[in-house]
Amino acid sequence: MIHNRPGRPLLICIALASAFPAVAQPTATTAQVQTPNATDAERPTPYDERLSRLAEILGSIDYLRNLCSPTREDGWRGAMQQLLDTETKGEPKRKEKLTSAFNRGYRSFASVYASCTRQALVAEERYRNEGATLATEITARFGN
Repeated sequence: MIHNRPGRPLLICIALASAFPAVAQPTATTAQVQTPNATDAERPTPYDERLSRLAEILGSIDYLRNLCSPTREDGWRGAMQQLLDTETKGEPKRKEKLTSAFNRGYRSFASVYASCTRQALVAEERYRNEGATLATEITARFGN
């Protein structure tokens, strides 16, 4: 049975949507996070596939931003940690799935780009745009 958790995707996607267009680290949100109860444990949500793609995008951006930036940026990794804390509390299998998606995104670009190139910059921009669109779509569809 699919269970929608109102409010949770809204919280994280608003924070992520505001982070994607920016170059700086995302700002923290002060909204309260719902804690899933025992009956919610390990139940997929209708937006899990989109969250997995968003996690993969965050991993890709984390690699590319740090490849092309003169200073280390932890904002994208921090955004992923926020996603995990918000969406997978008490759900280790969902956490593992989203973590794997982040790592897959990170490794996919690490295997292609060893130095910052014009193509790496274009890829990073495209992934930020896709992530912003995806975060907005998740919020619009599942945020009430």
